[in-house]
Amino acid sequence: MIENNFVCFNKLNKGTCRRNSTLEWIVDKIRDQRSNGGGELLVLKQPYNEKKGVVLHISASKIKFLEAAEEMEIIKCDKSGQQREFTVSNLEDFLPDGMHVDDLLTTAEKQKIIQHELENIRALPEDKHILGYPNYTLYEGQSIIYLCIIQKLIKTIYPLHDNEELKKFGKKWYLTLFGAQPIEQIRLYFGEAIALYFSFLSFYTTALIIPTVLGFLQLFVSKENVPFFCIFNVVWVTVFLEVWRRRSNELAYKWGTIGMTSLDEPRGNFRGHMGIDAVSGKLRPQYPRWKTNAKMYLLSLPLVVLCMAAAFVFMLLQFYCEDYLRALGTPLAQQLLSVPTTVYAIVVYIINIYYRKLATYLTEWENHRTQSQYDRHRVVKLVLFEFVNNFTSLFYIAFVKQDLDVLKNQLATMLIIQQAINNVTESIIPLVLKVLTLRSIKLNTVDSTKHSEKIVYNDKVLTHIPELSIDDSRIQDAEKEYKLEVYETTFDDYLEIYVQFGYVMLFSSVYPLAALWAIINNILEIRSDAFKLCLVYQRPFSRKVKDIGAWQKAFEVIGALSIITNCGLLCLNPQFRKSYYLEEVEWILMFVALEHFLLGLRYLIHIMIPEKPEWVRIALAKKNHESKQALKHEQMQQNRRILARKFKTVHGKQSALS
Repeated sequence: MIENNFVCFNKLNKGTCRRNSTLEWIVDKIRDQRSNGGGELLVLKQPYNEKKGVVLHISASKIKFLEAAEEMEIIKCDKSGQQREFTVSNLEDFLPDGMHVDDLLTTAEKQKIIQHELENIRALPEDKHILGYPNYTLYEGQSIIYLCIIQKLIKTIYPLHDNEELKKFGKKWYLTLFGAQPIEQIRLYFGEAIALYFSFLSFYTTALIIPTVLGFLQLFVSKENVPFFCIFNVVWVTVFLEVWRRRSNELAYKWGTIGMTSLDEPRGNFRGHMGIDAVSGKLRPQYPRWKTNAKMYLLSLPLVVLCMAAAFVFMLLQFYCEDYLRALGTPLAQQLLSVPTTVYAIVVYIINIYYRKLATYLTEWENHRTQSQYDRHRVVKLVLFEFVNNFTSLFYIAFVKQDLDVLKNQLATMLIIQQAINNVTESIIPLVLKVLTLRSIKLNTVDSTKHSEKIVYNDKVLTHIPELSIDDSRIQDAEKEYKLEVYETTFDDYLEIYVQFGYVMLFSSVYPLAALWAIINNILEIRSDAFKLCLVYQRPFSRKVKDIGAWQKAFEVIGALSIITNCGLLCLNPQFRKSYYLEEVEWILMFVALEHFLLGLRYLIHIMIPEKPEWVRIALAKKNHESKQALKHEQMQQNRRILARKFKTVHGKQSALS
């Protein structure tokens, strides 16, 4: 039986259709038994015509979902409220009164199971290459589906939206401006990664109320009191990040992801020879960690540093050209004054596109074991480059040119105009494109209906696969969503917040109202991001995460740098310097003293606030204790059986001797 609430769209390009044996080989791999290297999944096909290619709808049976949930060690809540790994033998313990077994697994979990099974269709020793393509060689343990995607044999794979489910929580999510977000429903539908992003964005936006109030107060007090507001901002950013870490651990425990480690299930594209996993005892790809480290530090790191240096040189060249034109003072030079900035923006945009491809390639080449490791190292590479692009020019204006008025205007422009443009390009433009695309599909459908006799369906392709009827609604849904934009990861969404966070914190002493504009933007950002996920983009694959990964460290680095930058800006502020008649050496000593005091205060706050709430630590300790007790009980039972057999044998021998 096909689960109707999850359908995976799998479209193979025309290159696969010319070799029917290749197509049948791939489909057989998807359907075959695990012992034969298959995924044990259910497959339906759409009526085939040469123009559209082969479209497959993939799902799993109820039994397969439950077996895979146990194999993947999915954490579920039992009747007593305890979080523990799901097991089929204790199925009744996970079904509260009135719950049907079909409702036990969420749509995100079912989606993850099918993705997991597809990724783990791996080559057997006898699979030397993809059937019909001798050049596409395989090694034992390689993910066949991933190779097919890379070689363009499979054009795309994605899950379909559940329109009924979207309607249920869409009204209280993207259609309300100030309502609370339905985080749990978001998690159940989109998975933990996206739910955690929206939880972080909401938490951050609420926390911005404090620096907003402080910013307003700073406008109405004398400049002598500015250092006190600087201290308050440093305290706020440190407390915010530490409290968020606690909140993240709390959510990770509730969602059953707090125990994720670098030794978890390897990602689909993890390469290595097949061997027995040291933790699970299962057959898994193995790859030496030292090779990954060598690739990272001997090649990837130098290349990233080189790219950062190139971006920094381009930035300096832009300022040099502007200063040169300004020094000329001719009418023509004044007219050309904006050219360096425009050229720099274009160059950075182009470089950024190619650098992202390079960062993705290097991270894939490094061959990280888990998806969380892969994401973390890719984010680090991209964030370093984005830091140079977004902040070094502001550092140059602040500390080299020492023009605080220009810095203030630049911050206002970026926080107001640039963020407004981002919201328009992210949501409104894709929505317009979606409407035009759907209208085109509708016109094509009407035209196809009028000329239905011209469409020739070939029933000789995959004759052993059940076929959907031509009027099945899933066919139209699949074609509509195929035209939608692909939502890759949460990287771009986090990046926007990261850059905004940098503008707000690094230069808060220059532009106190930065937090206000950040709040206004974030209120709109939450709804626009929700809107685009529900209506503009294809449904993304769900991903399990326990925290925001490398972004936590990235935000903490900004928090530490904000101490240095704001202390430096205070000491450079002409109005502040007029209030205290100090020598240059005394100003430097004041900067060092204030900066060290705030760094010490930051560290003190860090060690005072535990990473996990008390109740989470107690729950984890209790779970660990129960596991030990269960293992101890099992060992005792085994010992009793051994002793019983031994003494029974001895007793029997004694009886025989007597």
